[in-house]
Amino acid sequence: MRVAIPSIDGAARLYAILGDPIAHVRSVAGWNDFFARTGRNAVMLPLHVTAADLPGAVTALRQLRNLDGFVLTMPHKQAVLGLIDLVLPMARRIGAVNTVRRTASGGFEGDMFDGLGFVEGLRAAGCAVAGRRATLLGAGGAGRAIAFALAEAGLGKLRIGDAAAARARGLREDLRTAYPALAVDDASDATDPDGFDLVVNATPVGMRDSDAPAFVVERLRREQVVCDVIPNPEMTALLRAAQAAGCPIVTGKAMFEGQARVARRFLRFADG
Repeated sequence: MRVAIPSIDGAARLYAILGDPIAHVRSVAGWNDFFARTGRNAVMLPLHVTAADLPGAVTALRQLRNLDGFVLTMPHKQAVLGLIDLVLPMARRIGAVNTVRRTASGGFEGDMFDGLGFVEGLRAAGCAVAGRRATLLGAGGAGRAIAFALAEAGLGKLRIGDAAAARARGLREDLRTAYPALAVDDASDATDPDGFDLVVNATPVGMRDSDAPAFVVERLRREQVVCDVIPNPEMTALLRAAQAAGCPIVTGKAMFEGQARVARRFLRFADG
């Protein structure tokens, strides 16, 4: 899909997305569409940066005085932590950064919005978080960010499952330390959704047409909200089964759009 590029001149403000690979990243078009729609003299550039070259790239970006911020995608979200001047509290708890902005003094500060984007998507769909019970599959980068964002939003109870048991256990321990009021479930089988208000898949299961649903869909109930972080395909096997069961659903696209809104506000776009 081709998106109108904003009209820019020598006074343009620059933004960048750093990743390896980078050609598949769709958010570049979304950012430039936003700049064009809002009449901004700004542009988002995709930068192909390897893990070995990330320190040098961040140093170079510091020298670009018309660059106001940048976004990190894989594999840079953890590695950038030691390369910027300030890591804000949520990103520090999660251990990853995905958006960096220039400060008034010229330095770089970063935060993490994968999880906040997920919560934003829930709220846009009319789903409250405070006091509810959630079961989460996946304790990797996305799952970790979502778990912390749900806890920050006042979730009452959270069950976490992951194919890597040690990773799930580590996330549970970190959450108990950061949010002592949150009830963290130690159950080893997180695929049964019964008894939970929010059912969240934060694993890659569902990206292929041949993938079975991540949860036992026969146990879904109409009052449960079923969520998947996978943006493509937007309707995974889990979401199709949930919809057939009469459950409200929140797609990976909703998370992606919510993340973009939060990131635009962080980058000081008041109409983001």
